[in-house]
Amino acid sequence: MSEPKPGLNTRRIMTLLIALVALGAGIWAIVNNLSNAELKSSNPIRAGAEAPDFTAVNSKGEQVRLSDYRGKTVMINFWASWCTPCVREMPLVHELAQQHRNDVETLFVNVGESKGTISEFLKSHQFDFPVILDATGKISSLYRITGLPATLLIDQTGQLRHILLGELTEDIPLHEWLKESI
Repeated sequence: MSEPKPGLNTRRIMTLLIALVALGAGIWAIVNNLSNAELKSSNPIRAGAEAPDFTAVNSKGEQVRLSDYRGKTVMINFWASWCTPCVREMPLVHELAQQHRNDVETLFVNVGESKGTISEFLKSHQFDFPVILDATGKISSLYRITGLPATLLIDQTGQLRHILLGELTEDIPLHEWLKESI
């Protein structure tokens, strides 16, 4: 019988160590991912919480920072042009924004679409308001928005007062919510 070569055992040990490290890294990644998902799902955005601050650029190239509106009521509407309920509610949201423009700052946040797509939509529907670009979904993730449309009402102190997940209809008392937040 021939004796094993001296370097062969070292290679086997190194291969085993590398496999163990890879296995450990895989297990760590799975556990870390599960705990992050659990944390997000157990901590949804809720009325009474402070609205997360963000900075973004709107369709007119202006920088928008939520904290700049502190002291004023803010309505944020998350939408996309491919979202049928978003398109249906847009005239109503725009009308409410116009009725309360002196007392409420309305921020229309488009989720996941390009500036060109947004511009075409606004032009074809004859809207001329600036839209915050959230092409990567950073702002909607910050607010834990998982479906569109979503409308949030933030009071003068920066607290979330009302959260509407889904389509705004005439039956929903957003007009009253706006009046009580002013």
